[in-house]
Amino acid sequence: MGASAAFAEKSESLRSRGGPTLFLDRAFQLETSDPERALEPTSSIVDRAVYDTLFTYKGGDVAQPVPLLATTWSASKDAKTFVFRLRKNAHFADGTPITSADVVFSFRRLINLKDSPSFLLAGVTVSSRGKYAVVIRSARPDTALPSILANSSLGIVNSKLVRKHGGKDGPNADTTDTAEHWFDSPASAGAGSGPYLLKRFTLKSPIVLVPNRRYWGARKPAFTKVVLRNMLPPRQLVSIRRGKHEVALDLNSQQAQTLLRNKRLNVRQLPSTWLFWLFANNDSHISSTTANKHFQQAVRYALAYKSFVELAGRGAIQAPGIIPSMFLGALSPKNAIHQNLARARSQLAASGVGNRTVTLEYPNGLTISGVSFAALAQRVQTSLQSVGFHVSLAGTDNGLWLQRYRDGKIAFGLYLWGPDFPDPSDYLAFTPGELVGLRAGWAKGSDPAIEKLAAEARVTTASNPRAKFYRQLQVKLNETGPFFPLLQPGHGFVATKDLRNAFFNSQYELDVTQVSPK
Repeated sequence: MGASAAFAEKSESLRSRGGPTLFLDRAFQLETSDPERALEPTSSIVDRAVYDTLFTYKGGDVAQPVPLLATTWSASKDAKTFVFRLRKNAHFADGTPITSADVVFSFRRLINLKDSPSFLLAGVTVSSRGKYAVVIRSARPDTALPSILANSSLGIVNSKLVRKHGGKDGPNADTTDTAEHWFDSPASAGAGSGPYLLKRFTLKSPIVLVPNRRYWGARKPAFTKVVLRNMLPPRQLVSIRRGKHEVALDLNSQQAQTLLRNKRLNVRQLPSTWLFWLFANNDSHISSTTANKHFQQAVRYALAYKSFVELAGRGAIQAPGIIPSMFLGALSPKNAIHQNLARARSQLAASGVGNRTVTLEYPNGLTISGVSFAALAQRVQTSLQSVGFHVSLAGTDNGLWLQRYRDGKIAFGLYLWGPDFPDPSDYLAFTPGELVGLRAGWAKGSDPAIEKLAAEARVTTASNPRAKFYRQLQVKLNETGPFFPLLQPGHGFVATKDLRNAFFNSQYELDVTQVSPK
């Protein structure tokens, strides 16, 4: 039997005779299904289906988290204390009611395991207020909490059952917790409250989910099985052409484009949350050239933004600001900086550094979402040299580049940012005195106007005022900051037309709890 025939037969054997099966094709990034240990993209698909969170998202919209196990919430004026009130009708798959004790256990376990997702609740303490309210206190303002609490790593687990199988939430949980193997087995079926249960879990393929027949929510599980198959993109491209109730999650924009004429498929070429940007170090001790504000303005208006988008292909867009287009507070395309060669030449002349050569550093050999850093660097060089800049290119090993970047030693650099969570507060890192700002030599006190906006945004919890502050902040960053947002590359998302509500979601990739067959 040929390999393709064997694969087809194996896939067919996974289809349930009792109802439709949903097939998800992805190149696995996976270590465990234990929600408080898992942070990889594949595990987020699994855990979103199995473990309910306090908040979630509707379809592909990640700008506004919506309550799931929570009903209402409130925050203190300094955005350091939050109270979340819980549903009283939710229960785990074994029938155990969900209470504040389960939420507290889940969050304390995540913190004290000291594993990959623990940073999500760094500096946080959690306590209960009665049976159906949870209090979260943060050491610093944390307006992103509703978005963070939608992360599948913060799925709520059945505390009594998990404790019986080695789960711990104490300060030494990182050395005493032994529940991971149990979480990765069908025996953990009562640990979650989501619409699906874990039937089979492997680090290779396939992973199988089955319905939780006792699901408490109004949206019942729509498939008899959900099967995640470990496939590289070329194989996904072949499989989706003939698939039924199938989604391909890893196609780049070029691969997705080859499917546009297939009438059986919905092909979406969307901007990803990755954001490529250029920076000029603002510290004159690192470079008096790049710290020159006229030099920075000349760079800003010399860049050929359209050519960068063309390089990235279909689905890519120019980044109008540092916050991705699908997040709360993102700028609209009309706010984007446009190439202005006359203004660039004028600013370069005003800088007095036009004859100096500046070296553009980038991680060589790295390609993200089909965009090669080397190719993008060449286009940056070409556009800058067209107005009189002298630019040399220096692609270096990724590890070496990262070390120099983190040490703040790069004068002129090309890099990208992927969000830790879909909330604009993650991008306060680009302001003076913060993580990325410091890496670009932008010390606290460098720009009081931007810092004031950042301080107001940091403690504002209401959606509309938050969005306004973040838009104002990005406009100012575009005017005076040392960062130059370039583009969001495209992402291919393809689903068969026999599915409803199959939307790409940058938090979960695909929220299988919302997908149903037509």
